[in-house]
Amino acid sequence: MYLKYFGFNKPPFRLTPDTESFYTGGDRGAVFRAIRHSILSGDPIIKVIGEVGSGKTMLCRMLETDLTNDIDIAYLANPHLTPDNVLQAIAFELNLSIDTHEASSHLMMLKTLHEHLIETHSKKRQVVVFIEEAQSMPLETLEEIRLLSNLETNHSKVLQIVLFGQPELDAALNQNHVRQIRDRITQNFYLKNLDVSEISDYLLFRLYSSGYQGQHLFNKSTMRHIQKASQGLLRRINIIADKALLSCFSDSKKIVGKKQIKSAINDAAFVKTSAGVQYKWFAPALSFALVLSLGFSIIQQFGPNDKTQFDVNLLPPTQAGFPDQAKQKIPSKNETGRENYIIT
Repeated sequence: MYLKYFGFNKPPFRLTPDTESFYTGGDRGAVFRAIRHSILSGDPIIKVIGEVGSGKTMLCRMLETDLTNDIDIAYLANPHLTPDNVLQAIAFELNLSIDTHEASSHLMMLKTLHEHLIETHSKKRQVVVFIEEAQSMPLETLEEIRLLSNLETNHSKVLQIVLFGQPELDAALNQNHVRQIRDRITQNFYLKNLDVSEISDYLLFRLYSSGYQGQHLFNKSTMRHIQKASQGLLRRINIIADKALLSCFSDSKKIVGKKQIKSAINDAAFVKTSAGVQYKWFAPALSFALVLSLGFSIIQQFGPNDKTQFDVNLLPPTQAGFPDQAKQKIPSKNETGRENYIIT
């Protein structure tokens, strides 16, 4: 609704991952390069931890887009798989032809996958399994994939695994009976929440990457409100920013003010009271009021573990593999000065 009003050529804060609007601040660019380097280096199991809405799926999409043609990716979006089903899912993602007899036999599925992995490796190609929401995957299924990754040559593994999960994944992997999985995780990455200055940069980047050319639509005062309500999580920031712009449009304002940002925050489903109880009636009432206000505006306008230091700055240029964000219309800070990334 507000695209033409502000001069956007596409929605600036949609929730679906848009690799053309990948924000490199908040250590996201550094983590992306480090994961990419780890994959190209042949690390067997890599773990990426972040809260809900912190940008794990965006990182996953960026890696799928950026990795070279020498890598085959099996993407598992559904973690609720049994040990037998996960083998079939990996085979499906790798475009393997599996007959009914093979699909019904665990041993045959293992044999088929082993043969494919060895053949792929002989062609100097890598196979990587991306697992989203890994904290929800049964540990028995993770163990099945780990056993599959045990296949190796004299020099390298023929299957690599990247686990994208919420902090609960760490707790699950700390259990003693899955220590074999934990011990094979060679790199651990954690996505931090954005601070106030990073939120300001992020909002401005998304605005400009969507075609906007004016001044910043969010001032410092609104930024503090956004940071407090969103807790620095990208998905929440997007929701609040989108609602704020809609409110701004309905009020015929060109800059998001205190009224608009408070309306947006109160209308967001994740907003809680100080006692920790969600608004159950206030948000719908505000949404209804916003629709009415928007309608009047349209009428007026149109008519009526051990720690290892990992310095991503030391990566070889050919392995950095980082998209040149400078080519986009807005400059961004250089990772907010925090390129050194601690792997725990």
